[in-house]
Amino acid sequence: MGLGSSMKETTLHHYRDPFVELLAEDAEIDLRGVIIMGSADDTPKKMLASRRTAQLIRSLAVDGAILSCNGFGNNHVDYANLINEVGTAQIPFVAMSVCEAADFVVKNNYLTEVLPFYKSPKASETGILAQNTVTLLDAQKAIARLRLKMRHS
Repeated sequence: MGLGSSMKETTLHHYRDPFVELLAEDAEIDLRGVIIMGSADDTPKKMLASRRTAQLIRSLAVDGAILSCNGFGNNHVDYANLINEVGTAQIPFVAMSVCEAADFVVKNNYLTEVLPFYKSPKASETGILAQNTVTLLDAQKAIARLRLKMRHS
């Protein structure tokens, strides 16, 4: 299944991203930045992009990270590798996805940390623009979970 209209993050969503809004206002969290990683077509480039993104996260010396993916299927190859790289580096993280980790096309030991944010039943495409994107409530849950993980690390 490809990226449908209900998963499209519109320009309005990008300008009002719930993670950025909440983290920017949070006095306890120092928002270091937002990394946007594309998904290449072939596997070697996917692995390179995810390894380099994880290296960038490590180089920022962050106390935690929120990882998010808004695609299905092939997009989860590099996303799962990114999750594995960040988890292996022992950086506390919360991963967000449009589907359960059980539906990923690849598996690793760190996928237990994936929180799905799809709103329609059975993760089906609804055709309603941006219906299945991260909401303020999704972001609040992810940030709360990340806080707990950072305190325990």
